Amino acid sequence: MKKLFSTFCLISFIAVSASFAQTPVLPEYNDDYQGVQSAILDYVEGLYLVEPSRIEKSVHKELRKRGYWFDEKENDYRDNMDMNFMELKDLAATWNKDGKQANEFSPKEIEIYDIHDKTATGKLVAEWGIDYFHLAKIDGKWWIMNVLWQSHNN
Repeated sequence: MKKLFSTFCLISFIAVSASFAQTPVLPEYNDDYQGVQSAILDYVEGLYLVEPSRIEKSVHKELRKRGYWFDEKENDYRDNMDMNFMELKDLAATWNKDGKQANEFSPKEIEIYDIHDKTATGKLVAEWGIDYFHLAKIDGKWWIMNVLWQSHNN
């Protein structure tokens, strides 16, 4: 009887837990998947192609971006490098202006980890390093809200 009661409790717990869990949506044909991928692609190509308008199109004005840049001379990271929306937009207008920072062979590997009704997470491997994203769906459009990044440590 005790074993039957324990089994019943376990099954009930699993059923209740499953009803609260959201199932991530990841198929590539899904509109949300395409929206998240497009936002991240606009972000990286805005910097690579010197197109700040693509930052405006994909990054929310309340962006919080924090990063860790590896200083080869010091052989250590400089941390807590914060950036807001306007600083990112200004950077996109100048970072690759001479074409020496990125080119057609520069990486832009996008991974999307999780998509729900209103939130998504993703990763980008780019010329400067690795960015992790939090995105939010606002009025039907996906926006990058938070970025946590670090440079490559050659």
